[in-house]
Formats: sequence, C-alpha cells, structure tokens
Amino acid sequence: MLTDAQNVAKRRHIQRASGAGVKISTISRTAPVLIAGPTASGKSALAMEIAARDGRLIVNADALQVYDMWRILSARPSAADEAALPHALFGHIGRDAPYSTGHWLRDVAPLLTRPIVIVGGTGLNFTALNTGLADIPPIPPAVRARANQMLADQGPQAMLAELDKATRLRIDTQNPARIQRAWEVLAATGRGLADWQAGTGPALLPLQNAQALVLQMDTGRLDARISQRFDAMMDMGALDEARAALPHWPDDGPPQPPPWTRAIGAPELIAHLRGQITLQDAIANAKLASRQYAKRQRTWFRNRMKNWAVINL
Repeated sequence: MLTDAQNVAKRRHIQRASGAGVKISTISRTAPVLIAGPTASGKSALAMEIAARDGRLIVNADALQVYDMWRILSARPSAADEAALPHALFGHIGRDAPYSTGHWLRDVAPLLTRPIVIVGGTGLNFTALNTGLADIPPIPPAVRARANQMLADQGPQAMLAELDKATRLRIDTQNPARIQRAWEVLAATGRGLADWQAGTGPALLPLQNAQALVLQMDTGRLDARISQRFDAMMDMGALDEARAALPHWPDDGPPQPPPWTRAIGAPELIAHLRGQITLQDAIANAKLASRQYAKRQRTWFRNRMKNWAVINL
C-alpha cells in the first residue's frame, strides 16, 4: 500500500492527466459553474482549478460521494484536496441515513448564494437543480416491501409493463432502481411518475443562470483512464475500504440493495472478500462495471442535457 504522500501525488497526477485540455479562460468568473461528465473524465481536477482561480466553493453533485465510508471507491477528493480548497456535501452522510435527490437539493439551496462550482456525475441531480423536482409523498413501507418482492419474483420487466406510457418514455428502462421507483410512485399515489414530474415547482438554478459544461472524452481513452484509475484505487487501499464495509454489507437480498452499496467496484471487492471470486476477477469485473456506468452516464448527458456546452477533452 502507498504512503499518504504517494497517494496524494498519484491522485493529483491522474486528475491533471485526465483534466488536461480545458481552457478555463473561457469559463465565467462570476456565474455558477456546473461540471458534469462520465466517471474518470477529470471533473474534479477542473473544478479545483476553477475554484482556486475564483475563490469558489466546490459542491458535490455525485450520489455516491456523499457517503462517509467511500473516499477511495467513490473517487472522492482526498483529505489534502479538501483541506486545500473549500468543499461541501462530500462524505457527510452515514450509510444508514436516507439520502435522495430531494435531500441533495435541500442541502444545495443555501449554498447558491456563494460563488460555487458544482461537480459530479449524477445527471439526475443536475436535471433536478435546473428544472425542478416533483414533490412526491414518501413511499409507504408496505408498498416498498411489495415492490421488493415483485422485483425478486418477477424482475423489473414486470414492473415496467405496469407503468403508464408517459413514464416508460421518461425513465431509464435499463435501470431497475428507476423502474422500481416509478412503480412505487404509481402504486402509492395512483399517479404516474411522469404526471408528478409535469407539475414540478420552479428550478433552484435555471440553466440560463449558470455556465453548464459536460466533459466528453474518446471512449477508448476514457476506458484506459478507468482502468488506470482503478489500479490506483487498489494501490491507495480500496480493498481495505471494502473490508471495512463488509460487516455491514447486506446478504443476497433484498432485491434493491441500499444506495450506499452501489459504489462502483465495491460489490466486486466484497465478492472477493467473501471468497466468491479471485482478486484478479474482482478487479476485472470492477473495471467492466465502471465502463458500463460511464456508458449510462453518457446516454443520460446526451439525452437529458442537450443544452449544456460540451467540452471535448
């Protein structure tokens, strides 16, 4: 395992290499800056450069980097980086605390009065920030339990078949979590998710009031970056991070595991620690999962964030 100094040096080398090619002279010094992009595309490096130039607060928009147990596997900024520049909404949530896009919006709202750069790979957070979020009532535990059982017995396609057409066209039909959420909303309220979303309130930060950037990178280069970064994560102690989470890791059920377990690479390393696969296979599977996640991110950005400025790296 590397020393703390070596970890910081390696992380910063990776960030500089992956974020190269962006001319920050073209980026506003006054408007809020939003930076989205697939995993390993260099978002954090660019955010730090802009924050250092303008004295901005760096605000997290990544759904996994909010959890306190995942610094390495979620690619959260290092402790040294967080000490060097002001950061917010990184590692502030425990594994058992509920945290959704609605929670994130409530946390972001009071920060919008400051000079900020918001950075992350979770497209839903940005979409909700720019267009608003439906005020859907909490899902009753009985509905959630029924949804979990249905997912286990029949799979997501059975849920998808019961959704209204407008909702099917709106959600990511390849994502079981999104399908289950839509099914739960319909079952609990009698209204489709698309109908709820059509009645959203005003946006916290309309797109025209910010400079919004999507980082884009050649797929082959991004795949190489993903592989290199996961190797670096292993050197920095990713396996130990997974080992610390092992006592809290759920068994094979429920069908929809807690959100904190979705850190890319964590399920694969847990499988190794449980003796189910070799470390070599765990690493290979984690890299594959990262590439698949990056593909889903690119699809979201392309379909849902068409009015963002694309930065080709």
